[in-house]
Amino acid sequence: MSQFSSEDEAELQSLLRELLKSVKDRISGAPSVECAEEILLHLEETDKNFHNYEFVKYLREYVESSLGAVIEEETENFTRGDGHAIGTGQDTLVHAVTKRTRESTQYKQMMQTLKQTMMVVVESLINKFEEDQLKKEEMDRKSQHEQSSSHYTDNCSDSDSSFNQSYAFIKHEQLQVIAEKLDPGRPREVRLEALQSLCYAPPSDVLSCESWTGLRRNLSAALTDPDPELSDKVLQFFAKTCSSSPLNVTKDIYSSIAKSLEAHFLYHKLSFPSGSTSIDANRPDMARLLKQMRLMNDFQKEVTTFWIRHPEKYMEEIVENTLSLLALHSEQGMSSPGSEKSLEPIHLISLLDIKATWFKKWMHGYYSRTVVLRLLERKYKSLIVNALQQCIYYFDSCDSVREETLEVIHSLEHQQIGPARRTLYTSKELEFVYFVHSLCVLGRLVMYTNGRKLFPIKVKKRRDPITLTDLVVILINIMYQHPKSSCGETTHADSLSPTNLVMEVLRTLCDRTECAVECLYKIPVIETLLAPVITLLKGKLPKLNSLESALTHIADTLARIATTERGLSLLLYDRNLVSAEGESISAAHVIVQFTQRLLAKELHVFSELEIPPAVSGAFIFVCRQMYNTCEGLQVLRPYSLHECIAKAWRTTSSMSERVPTPVPGAPPAMASQELQSVAAWEEMLLDNLLNFAATPKGLLLLQQTGAINECVTYMFSRFTKKLQVSRCEKFGYGVMVTQVATTAPGIAALQSSGFVQTIVVELWSALECGREDVRVVHPKSTPMDPIDRSCLKSFLSLVNLLSSPHAVWELLGHRALPNKAEYSLREMATSVLDLMDRLIIINSDAKIHSLFNYEQSHTFGLRLLSVLCCNLDSFLLLESQYNLSELLLQGQRDNVTEPPSGEGEFIIDGLSVERNHILIRIGTVGGPSERRLPPRALQKGNDPYPWPIMSTYPLPKYYILDVPKTLRTKQESEISAFLASSKETERDASWMDDCRRQFCKIMATKSNTLTGYVLADLLERVVLHLSSSSTDCFFPPAEYKVVDHSVKTRSLSSVEQLGVGISLRYGKFLKLLREDSEQDLCLLLKHCQEFLSQQRVSVTSELSCFQSGYPGHDWFASTVFLLMHGDVGRSLSLLLRFSRLLPSAFLWPPRLHSSAHLPIEIAQSGIHPIYSCTAHYVEMLLKAEVPLVFSAFRMSGFTPSQICIQWLGQCFWNYLDWPEICHYVATCVIMGPDYQVYMCISALRHMQQDILQHTQTQDLQVFLKEEPIHGFRVSNYLEYMEGLERNYRSMVLSDMRSILPRSS
Repeated sequence: MSQFSSEDEAELQSLLRELLKSVKDRISGAPSVECAEEILLHLEETDKNFHNYEFVKYLREYVESSLGAVIEEETENFTRGDGHAIGTGQDTLVHAVTKRTRESTQYKQMMQTLKQTMMVVVESLINKFEEDQLKKEEMDRKSQHEQSSSHYTDNCSDSDSSFNQSYAFIKHEQLQVIAEKLDPGRPREVRLEALQSLCYAPPSDVLSCESWTGLRRNLSAALTDPDPELSDKVLQFFAKTCSSSPLNVTKDIYSSIAKSLEAHFLYHKLSFPSGSTSIDANRPDMARLLKQMRLMNDFQKEVTTFWIRHPEKYMEEIVENTLSLLALHSEQGMSSPGSEKSLEPIHLISLLDIKATWFKKWMHGYYSRTVVLRLLERKYKSLIVNALQQCIYYFDSCDSVREETLEVIHSLEHQQIGPARRTLYTSKELEFVYFVHSLCVLGRLVMYTNGRKLFPIKVKKRRDPITLTDLVVILINIMYQHPKSSCGETTHADSLSPTNLVMEVLRTLCDRTECAVECLYKIPVIETLLAPVITLLKGKLPKLNSLESALTHIADTLARIATTERGLSLLLYDRNLVSAEGESISAAHVIVQFTQRLLAKELHVFSELEIPPAVSGAFIFVCRQMYNTCEGLQVLRPYSLHECIAKAWRTTSSMSERVPTPVPGAPPAMASQELQSVAAWEEMLLDNLLNFAATPKGLLLLQQTGAINECVTYMFSRFTKKLQVSRCEKFGYGVMVTQVATTAPGIAALQSSGFVQTIVVELWSALECGREDVRVVHPKSTPMDPIDRSCLKSFLSLVNLLSSPHAVWELLGHRALPNKAEYSLREMATSVLDLMDRLIIINSDAKIHSLFNYEQSHTFGLRLLSVLCCNLDSFLLLESQYNLSELLLQGQRDNVTEPPSGEGEFIIDGLSVERNHILIRIGTVGGPSERRLPPRALQKGNDPYPWPIMSTYPLPKYYILDVPKTLRTKQESEISAFLASSKETERDASWMDDCRRQFCKIMATKSNTLTGYVLADLLERVVLHLSSSSTDCFFPPAEYKVVDHSVKTRSLSSVEQLGVGISLRYGKFLKLLREDSEQDLCLLLKHCQEFLSQQRVSVTSELSCFQSGYPGHDWFASTVFLLMHGDVGRSLSLLLRFSRLLPSAFLWPPRLHSSAHLPIEIAQSGIHPIYSCTAHYVEMLLKAEVPLVFSAFRMSGFTPSQICIQWLGQCFWNYLDWPEICHYVATCVIMGPDYQVYMCISALRHMQQDILQHTQTQDLQVFLKEEPIHGFRVSNYLEYMEGLERNYRSMVLSDMRSILPRSS
């Protein structure tokens, strides 16, 4: 057995000390010694670095050297079988060897030696620690004694020497004697000796003595004594007392200093330096004032942390003493700078605290802010008047003074009072620090409501009082007058730059809504901001010292204004600016015109100036804050800014592409810095171009630029880095991704960029891979919800991505499932088709065995399928390609028990419940009162799932509700009577107005009678009347000869055939169709296809929607067929006439699919006018009319346009009951196509409470897609829609008419 030598003990001591240092924080944080011991005992379990400590390594080596031979010997004994038999409690070789080793003599000897050695080492460590502590205390005593006996030479009153005095106990009688010795009548030596004794005394003893009042009076007298040694000693005592005394005492000391300074400035006029003279901080009288002011300022900044714990009167006393001192301002001081005047306390506080940190801290808390503002209003308003006056002086000062500001800034930026620093300060420097201090005070003051109430303020040499608006205008003009930088220096970045300080104030105001409304959202402010821009548009150079800096800051401020509703409205609609041409226009027009000129480089005044891209980018960003909203795009659209940005991007992109490959030895074609700036400019343009995708109409404009793929790729690169859209955006790219995914070109761009693959891989990782690396320490909880919280985000992302049928067509159309014979466990899904194959259509054991979490993953897939099938067109595609119904039915049939005899019972589990829900959802059609869907939750009791399980067709009758009977009353005959009586006047221009009035009247009184044949007759007559009028016809007449035998040869696609089946089931359920109506509906659809195909252009595109006609089912034609009770002749006649009217463009989606009537670029875009027009105005009006719902959509990452496209695309089937669908069609035909927008707004308004609730539960997308619109009746909202018509028709209807070139 090895023994420890003295060298070993020394090494052990060193290693143990290092170990203790490493765990010092953990031990010191323990609440007791016992807890500290527990921490050390369990260090191996809690410290991942345990085995890396040198002490642990040393012990391991020692144990190995001591017991290695024993362990080897015992191991050999057991493996040969020579040892004792291993009992039941020793079931492993390791346990047996361990037991025998611990019983050995060597082990006992090793433990005894180790224990004795460690006791010696620990005792030695403790002794050494105690010696070190004694030495340290001795050194501290010596140091303190030297400091207390030395002369106080530090110019900083709050330095360490002020707070680290040695204390000696003192009696009250001694303090009484000291107080008497400090009487001003005593000799200097006596007073100095008394002060020296006082400095040694503990502050608590001094402050608690009975003679403190008299002592304080004598100390205040000594503070103003001409003898610097006396005043320094008093200040030293005050500094020490302030650092260790309660507020009830320190406020007295603070008051003494403040009153002493106030008396000094009142009775001793200090001249303000003028010309080449300056003040010297080392001059005895000035040094004393600065020290006292410095102590006051430090106390001001610290007192806010604890004065709330004391009575408010203490705080009021401190505030009032401060304001009383700083409000001192002589009459000479009120004159303009440069004239003879006095040095005031405000100048000294400005020199010590240039940015008014003390005032910012006092204004931060409501507790002190209330008192400060009350005193400023009642007694010390002159302080604010003087600050405002100083800012006006700086603004009015001559150019030569402003040019010297640059030199002043550099000299002051790092200034500090002290012996090792500069001590001379000129009048210009004092004026400038006072200006900066005043600007910071005013900037903080106007942040608060009661601070703004101090305005308007009357100042000298101004006829009218200065209002808040005037102040902001003055500040902006100060920003414009920033001095030019010399030698290319970027002085505007200096911390004391006037521009920087003003911008800090403006940004603060922009970030606070109330401040911005009262201070910034004013016409004079906008006029001041845009004055240089308008001057440049007129071809003149504005009087700005730094054009680039000023323009950048103007754009930054305007962008912040445009981020709020009030600010955006001000920029868009207030036409109070005079343009370069002399007409009154809004700020938005000025900004976009200037941006266009910058991009096109058409501003001739810039020919000699090199304006960097940063300025252009800043103004594009302002425009972007406008055009990424529906209302902003409405104003900016005439300028075609998307084309300007796209053109600039192409130019920049071609520049970067033309850079040749560098050749060794040859000079570079473009400098590295220039290359970086070109790349940054290109990225900036792409970023701004991308933001057109924030709105439906903007997405169409982006697609027309041809840069949608590059923009989406750029978005994907930022999305993967989890970057914000911009500095003004609170949300990420979720909403924009959803907007892009609604259209065919958008989803194609997302697919090519790799975005879809990333979403799928993230989902697969969360669903199947889990957190393997931490599962041992933190085992993953068993998911209780159908979709685990860890997968919810991925689920919602997929729902957003696949919400539109365009996305399903593009990602899954004409794509067969892999259906592999074997799947590797490491094989991840990388596409939506893979998800369909691996998670949804699980039709083989190989797919089941390839999933680690089969039930959870398959449930996820079925929930996703349920949401997808809510869109009828998406369901038809999936059903036609993958035969979903049969797959789900087979899954139900397989999920039964296997009894010895008879039929088995259905096994009720999560998968069977989800399959049953999907089967009923896709097998029935109807609104909220026309079908019943089984819930997904089980019930308590003996029968947890009482609802019938579907395993074969037909559907259980339980899920099919009875059709409500239609009432036939007098009102119905009134409509018939109106139609009959108006046959002769039908061609009159006033007939349509009468019809609308009659329609509104019936809808308001007894809308449930407006259905059946009466509604069919009404629609026929209205369409006939409108199509017979040349003014009401929107599309040119198209000749179509109805020949049945020619169209019968056409064949319907599998999607259309499935759609026919759904339509027939619904019609028969409603008792509107006969059993033999299938051929008639097929014939109608074939005629519609033939008719519409004659009006389509040939489009060469890889998009699936252009491969073979309209990719979905014609739900509108099916709706008309049901309306006409299966009469194919009436239906076709109505549709042919209806095709000439504007409402057909929006109610009948196949009508304008790649239509020849549209401009060729729109026809080839793959973006339907229902999206770019109707959905665009739904979002625009929703923001104005139902802002809470609009915000809920934004927060959920979903868009109103997506759910509206689904509602309108399938004519509200499955969302409204049949009578309401009829009323929707009738309303849009009779009242106008813009009622389609108002209908969506009304539906979303009706669902407001549900939408807000499901936004909180993070399932808004799923709720809107799966749930019908309960309780919604068109008649109840017709009056509301008429109100929307009065407010918005001129805009909405005119834009709907502009879809054709001739109507623009």
